[in-house]
Amino acid sequence: MPDRPEIVCLCGSARFVDELRAANRELTFAGVIVVAPGEAGEVVTAEQKAVLDALHLHKIDLADRVLVVNPGGYVGESTSREIAHARATGKPVSFTEPG
Repeated sequence: MPDRPEIVCLCGSARFVDELRAANRELTFAGVIVVAPGEAGEVVTAEQKAVLDALHLHKIDLADRVLVVNPGGYVGESTSREIAHARATGKPVSFTEPG
C-alpha cells in the first residue's frame, strides 16, 4: 500500500465545469486526491486569468498524473499549454475521451 493516495490534477476548459466536477467526484470516491482548476463562477479579468493559469501549472507539478477532461475531444489553448507543461515535467497525461 502506498504511503499516500495518488494525486491527480484535472485539466480542461472552464466550459466543462459539470464534467470536471463529475470527474472530481468519481476520483475522490475512488480514493484519489484531486487537484482541480480554480472556479471563478464569473467572468475574470486578464490579470486574474494569468494568476489562475500560473497557479494551475503549479498544481500540475504537485500531481502524480494529469487527467484531461475533454468532452467531444475538445482541448483548448490553455489546456494544450497545461498538457505541454505536464509532459515536459514527465507527468503522465490521459484523456477522458479520444482526441
